[in-house]
Amino acid sequence: MTVAAEIRSDETSVFPRFLDLAYPNVERGDGVRLWLADGREILDACSGGAMVACLGHGRRDIVDAAAAQAARIAYVYNHHFTNDAQERLAERLLATAAPELARVRFVSGGSEANETALRLVRQYHVDRGEPERWRIVSPAQAYHGATMGALGLTGRPALQRPFQEYLPSHLHIPPSTWRQDPSGEAALAELDRVLDEAGPETVAAFVCEPVSAAALPAYSPPDAFWRGLAERRERHGFLVVFDEIVTGMGRIGSWFAYHQLPIEPDVVSGGKGLGAGYAPLAATLCAEHVYDALANGSREFEHGHTWDGAPLPCAVGLAVLDVLVREGLVERVRDRGPALRDELEAAVGPLGIVREVRGRGFLLGIELVDPRDGESFLPNELEVAELVDQTAYEHGVLVTSSHSTPDGFTGDQVTLAPAFASTDEELGAMVERVAEALADVQRRIEEALA
Repeated sequence: MTVAAEIRSDETSVFPRFLDLAYPNVERGDGVRLWLADGREILDACSGGAMVACLGHGRRDIVDAAAAQAARIAYVYNHHFTNDAQERLAERLLATAAPELARVRFVSGGSEANETALRLVRQYHVDRGEPERWRIVSPAQAYHGATMGALGLTGRPALQRPFQEYLPSHLHIPPSTWRQDPSGEAALAELDRVLDEAGPETVAAFVCEPVSAAALPAYSPPDAFWRGLAERRERHGFLVVFDEIVTGMGRIGSWFAYHQLPIEPDVVSGGKGLGAGYAPLAATLCAEHVYDALANGSREFEHGHTWDGAPLPCAVGLAVLDVLVREGLVERVRDRGPALRDELEAAVGPLGIVREVRGRGFLLGIELVDPRDGESFLPNELEVAELVDQTAYEHGVLVTSSHSTPDGFTGDQVTLAPAFASTDEELGAMVERVAEALADVQRRIEEALA
């Protein structure tokens, strides 16, 4: 089980992810601390668990901004009206975080943002007179969302298997990790192979996380891969789409992760930190030439969800952006991130189950391996990711782990993604508790393997 609690899930009316798991009840939060209904305190090292609450919990300035907007007007449908909060957020987001891009569409969450990106890519090619372009290429070891279009972007069999009949047949390449392809050259060769096999004239976009999140936390291919991707985009005419649902809004020490890479995207999705956990809010952004294709073509983007661009979440986004700029939190993540990674590596690196500690800003990843050889996947039946989350919870710290072993590309991973405003003392406590938890996990694994 991922976490422990004193109540059973079948005693509530909600429909949880795991039907046989009892979920703890969170009563309140303040900063990077959560208090449960039974009085226990948990140190939040993963921004609410899904890398969302980048400002921490209980910020009155964000709550007050939401209340003020709700008192004026909370909702209108984007197909009938625009609104001041949406227009101001679009202008400020582009000017502050993505001046290279030209337009933005606001949605409710990451899955919707990636669906919007897919629709935008497709319409771009149709409006330019290339309707044969529909296929997507993406790295297999990733996660892009829970809706069917977004789920089709990943190549992880364990995630896709129950829904395979509903999913589009996109193309996937293995990740260029230390285990499979440290140089990035094999990934480029595989990209060439799938382009040739599909016919490059049928490929609409390459979609990826510039820096991976939960599926392969804090990982990015070497620069040689990005330069090779840019060259192939130029040669074959597909678009490059970056999923920055996690990494956008400062998570790795720049407003977007692509600012640290030798390539610029055509389309970007961003979310999580845009609403900071105070309202559901995400965005799809595009370069001028993508927008121009629609403006000079159909002059219509027939895609939308009920809460797209609504005043209330956009007002929250404005307040979040104000805090990020006023308190210099993106710079805080940039400056503090390298030392945080070093502190985490010093604390957990000596453990036999730890193969690698990665870090980009306040997104950190720990890759776990079999301690008997220091390289192999941990046995699948041990379900180590769940064991890590459960043990960390017992040590009073919230992390998020993923069990990707059945997919064949990588093994168990642990993600830390603290709030940007975490103090040095709080970051130190997170590292200490995670190290204690992983030492405990190692003891349990060694007992199971004996």
